[in-house]
Amino acid sequence: MKLTWYGHSCFKLETAEGSIVFDPSQNGRVPGYSPLPADFSADEVICSHGHFDHNAAELVQLSGKGFGGKTAFIDSWHDDVQGAKRGENKIALVEAEGLKVAHMGDIGCELNEEQIAALKGVDVLMIPVGGFYTIDSKTAREMADKLEAKIVVPMHYTFDDKGYDVISTLDEFRSLSKNVIDYENGYIEVDADTPAQTAVLKYVF
Repeated sequence: MKLTWYGHSCFKLETAEGSIVFDPSQNGRVPGYSPLPADFSADEVICSHGHFDHNAAELVQLSGKGFGGKTAFIDSWHDDVQGAKRGENKIALVEAEGLKVAHMGDIGCELNEEQIAALKGVDVLMIPVGGFYTIDSKTAREMADKLEAKIVVPMHYTFDDKGYDVISTLDEFRSLSKNVIDYENGYIEVDADTPAQTAVLKYVF
C-alpha cells in the first residue's frame, strides 16, 4: 500500500482493495498549503469531524466503486473535556492487504481501555502532534507507544509558513521518537516487511 500526505491531516491511502482519502481540508483554510488537486479522486472519503480543515469531502471525486477493504470507526473527543470545547472526533480504522491502518483525526483526549484494545498493534498510525487543538507531541508519542504502533506518521503540526501558528512544530515529537525516517517524495510504501519507524512525509504539493 501507498500512503501520501497532502498536508495538515489529509492523506490518500492506495491499496489493492481500493483507495481512501482522509480528512481533506477546505482549500485556503489552512495557512500555507496549496489547494487540493483538481482531479483528486478515491474510492472513499472519510472525515473525522465537521471542522473546515478536515471536512472537504466534496473536493474528492469518488469512483463509485467503493472501498473493498474493511473500515470501522471509534468515537472519541476533540478535546479533553468530553467534547465541551470542540465536539466529537471519529477515529478511522482500515484493514487492507492484511494490514491495519488508523487515522486518529483531531484526537484531543486520552484513549480508554476499549479504544486501546481496538487499536493495539496497528501497522500504520496517523496521529496529530501539534497540540492546542489536539493532543501534543508528548501525549502523541505515549499514545503511539501504548498502541504498539509499528509505523507512526505525524500530522497536524506547523512548519515553515504552513499550518496554524498556535500549534507546534515537529521538533519535539521527532526528539521523542526512535527510527525517524524522512520521506522526501511525500509518501511511504508499506507492506508486512516494512520496518518499525516514525515516518515523516515531506509536503511536496
